[in-house]
Amino acid sequence: MQKFLSFIAASCAAISPSVGAAAVIVQFATGEETSVTSTSYVCAGGEPFRVQYVNGAANSLALIPIDGTERVFVNVVSASGARYVSGEYEWWSKGDGAMLDNLMDDAEPQECTSGDTATQ
Repeated sequence: MQKFLSFIAASCAAISPSVGAAAVIVQFATGEETSVTSTSYVCAGGEPFRVQYVNGAANSLALIPIDGTERVFVNVVSASGARYVSGEYEWWSKGDGAMLDNLMDDAEPQECTSGDTATQ
């Protein structure tokens, strides 16, 4: 029997005037090739936050809170570490370090470090 891992991938605030909000459900078949992990991070001068990583055979995602909104980042090609993007944001992680960058902003990327990791 095949199990499915479901989670809310995105919420739409106003699809049409008659619909207030909607949710999109993304499903991955679970198995030996699929894992979900959660890691705590803190960026320089900021509050701790958790990143949930969903890794499957063909797809890898990171769910990251940005300005109070959970954003879905997708894994893209990188030379070293894991690189994820969501709109104008880029998240790099390697070992205990990570970096969050707003590609539309001239500010320096935020350097982050991880704490605990939990596997589900």
